[in-house]
Amino acid sequence: MGRILVGTASWTHRSLLESGWYPADASTPAKRLAYYATRFPIAEVDATYYHPPSLSTVEAWRDRTPAGFTFDVKAFSLLTGHPTRPASLYKDLREELGAPPQRNLYPKDVPPEIADEVWRRFLGALEPLHEAGKLGAVLFQFPPWFPIGEGNRRYILECAKRCAPMRVSVEFRNHTWMDEGNREATLAFLAEHDLAYVGVDMPQGHTSSIPPILAATSGLAVLRLHGHSDKWTSKNIDERFAYMYSEPELERWAARVRELAEGAEVTHVLFNNCCADNSQRNATRFRALVGELGEPGEIGEPGESGEPGKLGGPDEPGCPGESGGPDTPERVPGGRGGAGGNHKGRKAARGGRAAT
Repeated sequence: MGRILVGTASWTHRSLLESGWYPADASTPAKRLAYYATRFPIAEVDATYYHPPSLSTVEAWRDRTPAGFTFDVKAFSLLTGHPTRPASLYKDLREELGAPPQRNLYPKDVPPEIADEVWRRFLGALEPLHEAGKLGAVLFQFPPWFPIGEGNRRYILECAKRCAPMRVSVEFRNHTWMDEGNREATLAFLAEHDLAYVGVDMPQGHTSSIPPILAATSGLAVLRLHGHSDKWTSKNIDERFAYMYSEPELERWAARVRELAEGAEVTHVLFNNCCADNSQRNATRFRALVGELGEPGEIGEPGESGEPGKLGGPDEPGCPGESGGPDTPERVPGGRGGAGGNHKGRKAARGGRAAT
């Protein structure tokens, strides 16, 4: 079984800073990241989706974390076909483009030479992490209007080619990729090209919903846990990700992740229920549960281990609309914590059989 790295999708969110999770002396960005790295061996960088990082920022991430620490970095929105604010583009490219500041940009609005330069600068900024062995994968989360099809498969391969030798992971938000009739072909496609499929746990019944299927289509397997907020479509992030996984949910996912890790060299588990310290508390407990199910030393260790955290009780402060626990009603059959199937390993993916 490969290593299992557990962490969260944020270490700087406003509500996290207000939650009291960080000690009082972790009062600067450098100290907060250094402290985070004593608790978890991996972090996901979501800020890069909204704005490409500078080289100096990435160098700081590299220098503030111990050897062996891992970052998964989310691809810039323009590269995945999401709406992109002109203000988030590099200043000289924005001026060259002459885009109205109030109108979102899409790839069709950007000339190929400017798009190529965005790719070059974005990936160039990640080089310090890659060269230090700290870049786990570049996460490409494609939008709900990115359905299965030959043209979109070609674009995924183009993304992987541009990123090489950096590893790529792929998360879908259009159900056609993982519908029952297409999921085997989707996973086989990713496995054929050694691309990591990103399994998700998320609310079901929405246009962007993907079933909670796990699959190791590469040496890297990934699971992102978004929670099950009743306000998933809210524009308010604190509402959208206001969810605390219950102990039974974590236990079910821990068992499934152990099974997933049998088919991968390394498995990344990222809690994205980033409201207050929900994700930090859930990730801490999850690390302990995964370790309890297996042999010591199989979980990635942070720079300095701490005591496993405990899930908060009903009297602890939380986020608006926070839910969870065994009494939380099911939203859609098969749409909660332990539901769904595991797709075991690259050989199984190429063979076209998925467990459900």
